[in-house]
Amino acid sequence: MANKTILVPTDFSEVCNNAVNHGLGLAKHFGYSVVMLHVINKETKSYIKKEGIDMEGLEKRLQDLAAEKSEFYGVETSYILKEGNIFDVISETAEFQNAVLVILGTHGKVGFQRLTGSYALKVISNTDAATIVVQKKELNAKYKNIIFPVTVSSQDRQKVGLAISIARTFDATIHIIPKFESEKISRTRIMNVVKQIKDTFAKYNIKHIDKVTEPGGGNFAKQVIDYTVVNDGDLIMIMTGGDNASLPMFDSWDEQLVFNSSQIPVICLNTARLSISRAGL
Repeated sequence: MANKTILVPTDFSEVCNNAVNHGLGLAKHFGYSVVMLHVINKETKSYIKKEGIDMEGLEKRLQDLAAEKSEFYGVETSYILKEGNIFDVISETAEFQNAVLVILGTHGKVGFQRLTGSYALKVISNTDAATIVVQKKELNAKYKNIIFPVTVSSQDRQKVGLAISIARTFDATIHIIPKFESEKISRTRIMNVVKQIKDTFAKYNIKHIDKVTEPGGGNFAKQVIDYTVVNDGDLIMIMTGGDNASLPMFDSWDEQLVFNSSQIPVICLNTARLSISRAGL
């Protein structure tokens, strides 16, 4: 990756500030730079009118925030103000900046641009780079336990490269969690995929654990979240459908993970846009 840049959209809310801090913490570990992005749209214009400021005042606020964070973290930090549709602008900016990661702060109704629910999912689906979704909970930007769910309908082998890259940086342990399938064909398929993943991790000396889910353990998303909480998981890795017509954009269990009530960060990779996951970080 030429620029080694992390893109963090912000609307100045608490959760977006958390995303900025998380992105800068990761950038410090990886030796990357950070670009903070604010999208000027009707919500922005309504906000600055209400706050009694103008566009110059808004830019000054973003400029000051970038300078403050850069000094605190010791990370090169710049900012972009760009007008347009929030979904398109984030995607276009990530592509233009050749961003390796997008850190997306999502929340309920806090923050005037309200990146929540289907809005956040649309941003993730429209963005080529791997996207880490964070919520309001403050986080330590060190991943010691990475949770790696495997399902029969996903292409989970394609997130292995990124998992290895992150695990190497933080000397992390990867927890492989295959979904229980009652049908023999599906169960065999998952077992084969898990074996290939484990063999790859072993080849690159990546610490890993294979956790078998139980048929009576409840829905898969709940099992993954419960396991993550009990085992101090720092990051959950999932695949999303992207623009691959043979796969859904998001399954219901994907959404449960992305917006989990324990506020664990989730990294999402598009199946049809995998230049980042193949290359790692």
